[in-house]
Amino acid sequence: MYDKSVEVDQSIIDKIDSLPPLPKTVIEIEEFRQKKSKELDDLLDIINKDALLVATLLKVSNSAIFCFKSKIETVRKAVNLLGIEFTISIAMSSALQNILKTNLFPYGIHSNDFMRASNLSSRLAQLWLKGEVRNELVLPAFLQETGMFILAEIIDERGQTNDFVKALQTGDRTEVELQYTGLTSTKLTSLIFQKWKLCSYMSHVIACVDDIAHCNVAYLKYTQTLHVLKTICEVTDPLSEENIEKGLIKASEFNLDVDALKKAIVKLQDDLLEEDD
Repeated sequence: MYDKSVEVDQSIIDKIDSLPPLPKTVIEIEEFRQKKSKELDDLLDIINKDALLVATLLKVSNSAIFCFKSKIETVRKAVNLLGIEFTISIAMSSALQNILKTNLFPYGIHSNDFMRASNLSSRLAQLWLKGEVRNELVLPAFLQETGMFILAEIIDERGQTNDFVKALQTGDRTEVELQYTGLTSTKLTSLIFQKWKLCSYMSHVIACVDDIAHCNVAYLKYTQTLHVLKTICEVTDPLSEENIEKGLIKASEFNLDVDALKKAIVKLQDDLLEEDD
């Protein structure tokens, strides 16, 4: 089941193996996502059976990230405005977080902060990317940090929360995760998706987000793009000047469309300013 090239602590493997099966909602959404022909009513039927998912979707669609002119009060209107891919991203993320019910205290954030950063990352992907790349990466951009919930639980169980918090104050998050657990959040996300047999291509693309040098060439551009999105929308400080600068430098190094990325960032920032007003 697991990537044999990755040495994973047995306690982490046990933690992944002990995860409950995917809820019916996620299974149905994944089956819908894989269909070549997607009917809006089919997706609405799935979403409307889950009251919590409905509430989450309406909350996200009414946030300043999208800056819609009027309040969104129905799931149908929300899906029409957000688009099917982004709606699927929100639905999957919401359902997975309900399974991985762990506080994120070791990271100094709340699950709401995580959700907001995930929304920003996926929205930035929407604004920046085009065509097939956009369709393929909106969902991974939303879900690539899901492994943080398991890492936070492991760190807390080992009594390392205070030390981990202090290490994050002066160190790179990826390096600190490796130091304390031997895995990054993105690598663990990939292992979780392998466990659940969820979206195999996404598991491959996410696996090397923090290890670009060892990325399979077939997924390289997608993985590099996710790395840039993760950098700019770093969950502990999304869209900070420092993280934006780091992301733009990486995008240039990867020969990605930097001009389009800059425009997308400005658009996203403008929308968020309206939220503050």
